[in-house]
Amino acid sequence: MDWLMLIGAGLSEMIGVGMMAKLQTHRSWRTLSLLILGFGASFVLLSLAMRTLPMGTAYAIWTGIGASGGAVLGMLFYGESREMRRILCIVMILGAAIGLKLVA
Repeated sequence: MDWLMLIGAGLSEMIGVGMMAKLQTHRSWRTLSLLILGFGASFVLLSLAMRTLPMGTAYAIWTGIGASGGAVLGMLFYGESREMRRILCIVMILGAAIGLKLVA
């Protein structure tokens, strides 16, 4: 259950980041509400996951999901570069997060 909460926290972080980008072009109460809800859920779920998971592992995976997910959202919805080097860096972020879990 703790891993599901951690994944949910990372996905909520992605929603928050996506709404930050959307808020730059489309200001609305709905977008602002989703931004606040996304980041709020992210922090609550992360704190719940950290009750049983080591802090370093939980934070690294949460950050990895948020950072790589935000970059992918930027590529899919906001016209950001899809250069192979950028994709390789995203893969390395995810690989490092998985590696921390394997050695912890």
